Amino acid sequence: MMARLKVTQTRGHVGQKRFARETLRSLGLKRIGDTVVKEDRPEIRGMVRAVTHLVAVEEVD
Repeated sequence: MMARLKVTQTRGHVGQKRFARETLRSLGLKRIGDTVVKEDRPEIRGMVRAVTHLVAVEEVD
């Protein structure tokens, strides 16, 4: 089974560049405190890397 990533939005998107806002939406995050669990795939890792300043990431099983 593939590992999973728990991604939590820790900061708001107001004042951020458009790509950062769109990346948060693509991850399924709408507001501060929202959490989603995604498969640990290169595409998801890349999206998370683009918004590391706005999210917290944990590996879960």
